[in-house]
Amino acid sequence: MVGGVTPFTTIDFPGRLAAVVYTQGCAWRCRYCHNSHLRPFQADGAIPFSKVLDFLRGRKGLLDGVVFCGGEPTAQPELPAAMRQVKALGFEVALHTAGMYPERLREVLALCDWVGMDIKAPFHAYEKITQIENSGESVKQSLRFLLDSGVDHEVRTTVHSTLLSEEELLEMAGELSRLGVQNYALQTFQARGCSDEALNISHISGEDVLNRLNEALSPAFKSFKIRN
Repeated sequence: MVGGVTPFTTIDFPGRLAAVVYTQGCAWRCRYCHNSHLRPFQADGAIPFSKVLDFLRGRKGLLDGVVFCGGEPTAQPELPAAMRQVKALGFEVALHTAGMYPERLREVLALCDWVGMDIKAPFHAYEKITQIENSGESVKQSLRFLLDSGVDHEVRTTVHSTLLSEEELLEMAGELSRLGVQNYALQTFQARGCSDEALNISHISGEDVLNRLNEALSPAFKSFKIRN
């Protein structure tokens, strides 16, 4: 089920001009989610995928790729077929995922030209972000599948001091480095779209913390960046 479409983006698929297809539905309840309207699996105003394809046919030669975002795209059983239809039109495919469904992710990796995977916390502490018990184990398996696939990707983490301490961020980065992650980004919390007012008005990690993290983590990854 498609919950929305962004017709043009330059930032969601590195190096490509793309459209974004937002799938409806996510089983997690991350407090900092900026697409909370996409959490329900059923919603009014769903867009038929046939209309998305019609739109993309009119953008051939103008766009390079299509990003599947959410919600959680791998929650949709129709995702592999949708990706194949998009590729048949000549577009490259990117996927933004939280990795909550490892086997479904593995099924679509061969169809992906780029993947952005959100890693939310140290794996043992995932529940504090997702509010779902043992959610970190499935993510670790998904990350292994992604790293083994050879698909170009970025791993990224949202930073907010109420949710993750500096020590937890360092712990998590160490886990990721040991697993073989080479491209890692920290992205600062953005209040736009977040429905949690307590987070919107509380402290966000300051420049001093971000500077220390940059100094500590840059040597651990082939590519490391802090995205404001």
